[in-house]
This record gives sequence, structure tokens and C-alpha cells, in this order.
Amino acid sequence: MPKKTMVILLIEDNRLDVELTLDAFQEAQLGDRVYVVRSGQEALSYLFGQEPYHNREIYPMPDLVLLDLKLPGLDGHEVLRQVKSAPYLKRLPVIILTSSQEHADLIRSYDSGANSYLVKPVSANGFLDVVRKIDQYWLTLNISPPIEDAGD
Repeated sequence: MPKKTMVILLIEDNRLDVELTLDAFQEAQLGDRVYVVRSGQEALSYLFGQEPYHNREIYPMPDLVLLDLKLPGLDGHEVLRQVKSAPYLKRLPVIILTSSQEHADLIRSYDSGANSYLVKPVSANGFLDVVRKIDQYWLTLNISPPIEDAGD
């Protein structure tokens, strides 16, 4: 049975980390449906369907969000808080993908509703390994809740 095409939203401002992540997704053959936004405000505009992301045929709702914590303007913690506070987004799986190993960031992320917390690897091979594990668990094994019924 073919695997369902999943839409992934990568929220990351660091150009090198974006390139490493996208390269890893392409290497793992998952790169065809990855959308990238580079700030907290841009992430919220995408997720809430605001301009310029209002057209869901062009900018579909993601099945999975990879969120960096250290973003310009609104940081990842605030993005996570707003996403998990919105009734129709609260079930959206959000994986924190950050360089922060600070205990306070870890606790705050889970307290705000993060579904997972991953520390960014420093090498391209490390990124590929993480992406393969994301694919194996989040995109293959995990059964995600329906997003559109989140108001139930």
C-alpha cells in the first residue's frame, strides 16, 4: 500500500538549517510537500490561512509542523502557544526541532502542547537520520487525529 503524501511545514529562519533539513527530506524522498516559513509571524499567517497563505490549494494545511524555537519576532514558544490555543489547530502535531538543549525550553515546549522535542543534529548525516526517524514514526506508524474535527 503506498504511503499517503504528507504536507510538512518547516518553521526555521536559519538558511543553513533549512538547506540541511530540505536536503535530508529529499534524500529520504519526502521533500515534495515541505513548505518553509522563516518567522513566527509568517508561521501563524500560514497556519491561520491569512494573506498571503489564504489559498489552501497552493498552501495546504500541514499534517506535521517542525518548529524552531529561536525565531525572529514571535519566537517558537509563542507560535506553539497560539497554535495549541486554536480549537481547529490544537491537534496538529508539532515537533520542536531546535538547537536548544536548555531544560527550561524543553519543559515550556511540552507544557505548551508540543508533541515531541528534538535537538538539531550538527551534521548532514545527522539531519538525514532525524528525518528518517520522523518519517518512520510520525509519517508512517503514527495515526494522527483529524484536524478538522478539533472542535469536538
